[in-house]
Amino acid sequence: MKLMFKTTVSLGVLCLTAGAAFADCGIEGAGSVRILSNDFEALRLVNTTAEECAADGVTVTANATAEHKNLQVPALSINPAEYSVAVVANNSIVPLLNDDLIRPLDDLVAKYGQALQPNQLIKIDGKIMAIAFMGNAQHLFYRKDVLDAAGVAEPKSYEDILAAAKAIKDSGAMEYPVAASVKPGWDLAAEFVNAYLGTGAEFFAPGTAELAIDNEHGLKVLETMRALTAYMDPDYLTFDANSIKAEYEAGNTAMMVEWGSLAGATIDDEGAADGVVANTVLAAAPTIGGGTIPAVALWWDGFTIAKNISDEDAAASFQAMVHGISPEMVAANSAVATWLVAGFEPGPAAVGVIATANAGARAYPMQPYMGLLHTALSAELAEYMAGTEDAAQALADVKAAYDTAAKEGGYL
Repeated sequence: MKLMFKTTVSLGVLCLTAGAAFADCGIEGAGSVRILSNDFEALRLVNTTAEECAADGVTVTANATAEHKNLQVPALSINPAEYSVAVVANNSIVPLLNDDLIRPLDDLVAKYGQALQPNQLIKIDGKIMAIAFMGNAQHLFYRKDVLDAAGVAEPKSYEDILAAAKAIKDSGAMEYPVAASVKPGWDLAAEFVNAYLGTGAEFFAPGTAELAIDNEHGLKVLETMRALTAYMDPDYLTFDANSIKAEYEAGNTAMMVEWGSLAGATIDDEGAADGVVANTVLAAAPTIGGGTIPAVALWWDGFTIAKNISDEDAAASFQAMVHGISPEMVAANSAVATWLVAGFEPGPAAVGVIATANAGARAYPMQPYMGLLHTALSAELAEYMAGTEDAAQALADVKAAYDTAAKEGGYL
């Protein structure tokens, strides 16, 4: 399984030839479009725009829910599938691929996808299996005024962040100059995955499901993660992505590695303390351990078409989703996401994601057993981050949990 997604964001402009009927969707005949997606602003916009294709004989419904990952496999396993479209990301597409629940899109792209750009076509084993429409990554947000006052330059690495945090704390300007999304569970695991990607090392032995993080790279990642906690709010283990955004907007912290998809809401001047927005800089994600690779995962969000539906519903669904991610929708909502759509002109909120992608950030791994590792990290790193376990034991616990799950899954 190979991801063919380009890690640079294309800003080229292509022409769009609008369809003739049904809100310019071009859908001829009948069809049922049933969308399942995650629930955040950009996806709600795509769903709402796709719903414009509803007309005589064409129905379009959408379910945007945070439970989408739990729903998608059972919902697409029945025949006909409950949903005709599953909106996915790097990791959530894997279970659908493993169970053969989504269809190749090459024919639909040839017929209805002329306006799509090459970097939107997610290819697995040579076949187009998803259409990406937005990119995302965590990256550095920092307060230039606070750093300037402490006499430190823009941090380029986690080592720079630690040095800057010490200078800020020693100056008395802020007691907790760093915030991180380290709440035990998915967020904490993602922090480890991010930093490990920055080492350039692989998570698994080549060509196998054998875990390969119990090494100097894994130890360096854990050491760095805990070193940062010396400059974080004592309740750091309760903080997820939304929590650190709130702390940053309140003026309580000076640096965070946060989702690019939350940048627009962070710099929109709504709810932020005086001086926060005016002094916020969005920069590429930091490197780690002297490396040159941004220590974050590059993500894409895109749509797939269910296998267990009629060809008529598949065609209608593809056309509705292409309308949902149209250049017109993107132009009207350019600040909401880093869109991978023709004609996208990035605004201030997209700067950090683009800088991170162009610096060579690696995509979140798509091996079918990566989810088992993420789950093991979710469960086994909390004690280490709380300071009650050493790094070697934490890695041993992760390996034991992963090995058990991988054997049960038939991967080891």
